[in-house]
Amino acid sequence: MAQLPDGEPVPDDGALPDSALTDVGGRGFGVYLHVPFCASRCGYCDFNTYTASELGGADTEGYVEAVLAELALAAKLLPAPPRVDTVFVGGGTPTLLRPAQLGRMLEAVDAAWGLAPGAEVTTEANPESVDPAKLRELRAAGFTRISLGMQSAAPGVLRILDRQHTAGRAPQAATEAREAGFEHVNLDLIYGTPGETEDDFAASLAAVTGAGVDHVSAYALIVEDGTRLAARIRRGEIAAPDDDTAADRYLAAEAALSAAGLSWYEVSNWAADEAARCAHNLLYWRGGDWWGLGPGAHSHVGGVRWWNVKHPGRYAARLAEGLSPGLGREVLTGEQRHTEDVLLRLRLAEGLPLDVLSPDGRAAAARALADGLLAQAAYADGRAALTLRGRLLADAVVHSLLAW
Repeated sequence: MAQLPDGEPVPDDGALPDSALTDVGGRGFGVYLHVPFCASRCGYCDFNTYTASELGGADTEGYVEAVLAELALAAKLLPAPPRVDTVFVGGGTPTLLRPAQLGRMLEAVDAAWGLAPGAEVTTEANPESVDPAKLRELRAAGFTRISLGMQSAAPGVLRILDRQHTAGRAPQAATEAREAGFEHVNLDLIYGTPGETEDDFAASLAAVTGAGVDHVSAYALIVEDGTRLAARIRRGEIAAPDDDTAADRYLAAEAALSAAGLSWYEVSNWAADEAARCAHNLLYWRGGDWWGLGPGAHSHVGGVRWWNVKHPGRYAARLAEGLSPGLGREVLTGEQRHTEDVLLRLRLAEGLPLDVLSPDGRAAAARALADGLLAQAAYADGRAALTLRGRLLADAVVHSLLAW
């Protein structure tokens, strides 16, 4: 058995407690596939990713075989297989794999559990890792949605982030994806990068709205320990991100995206309509079940959360021995599940029912309403939903509703 200091051991066969198998799929069921390969490492990134040089060569075919082995193991552990509502391939850069390899994994998910009619199937991609031919192949392989990492339209900002694509490539790739038949296209933005000006971010917003995509994600830059960006800030080469500047950028994003017909449905996500919302992420935010496949992938089924070993070599070795790649897991208590429910659902435009809060939490909600952090109409309807000001202070509102 393998174990993390803060997790329980995972049985070698990966078996789940009986309690986790009750109503599997009743809360929605998704599959996450982690592709750990990147052509280069961005200076701000601390994800579980590896360049070919770090691995002594990226064995993409061996990776696919290992994922299929984990999927076969997973299929045995769910005695009443749910239909898969969503599949999300993330990374890393999934499109460093050939479309046929990605399609093979998707076919295996369908064979193991069955894709629900109209299932959302997403892949992430870096703009420079796709071209019109590859996009057509991905669409033909069954992918319905693509999420492109744009981050910025300002060349100077891209250099600070160590991004490899040119400033205009992401909107161009979005156009190519629509022409290839993708039903939904997302562009990711990062704001608050050191050195980013107001005009830089305005240009980024103009680029995403001009690209005609139906979904935009915009996140404040977080400086993670151990990254090149953190080291540069520590050495004083560049300034640390500023919270007030980040708030100004968020307000600019809300104004520009709303004017372009995109509405927020989660604090960091805007969509053209309900169909354009990312169903896979909504499954996370609403407490659904998902199985994560791949090195370092996390899963959650019926209140049990577990995570795989991180290194691709160790991941493949355990599966080759017929063992679960799970490194550690935890069975969430009722209090933990409630905390996560409030934490995640309050970030949604729909909010959460006031009656799920404790008496102290409901009193805090009344104070948040008076402070302009919760919407009056939603409150009158029995829900806690954030105002624009509340979105800027979302973490503080969550803390108050949980009476921390």
